[in-house]
Amino acid sequence: MATPNAGRGSQALTRAEILALPAAIDLDTANRAFALGRSTGYALAKRGQYPCRVLRVGNTYRVITADLLSILGIGSTDEKTGSTPAIAAAQAKGQAA
Repeated sequence: MATPNAGRGSQALTRAEILALPAAIDLDTANRAFALGRSTGYALAKRGQYPCRVLRVGNTYRVITADLLSILGIGSTDEKTGSTPAIAAAQAKGQAA
């Protein structure tokens, strides 16, 4: 059985796909990362209620990928410790005190 949005390319992004995104992305891509429909995403952006900061560039909306990663709790991880650079820094600071 086909999914409701099959063929429209609106399935949510995987973690690997999100980590491969460029520095700034269009709102449609951010909507996919948040599993939001297009209408809902644009309505939230227009009202200033999008889950992360949205930049208006001319007639388009752009989302900074770092903001998106932060909201989703996704970041590059250290393969040895499995923690993000921010967590590793906080842990090191706590050990030094």
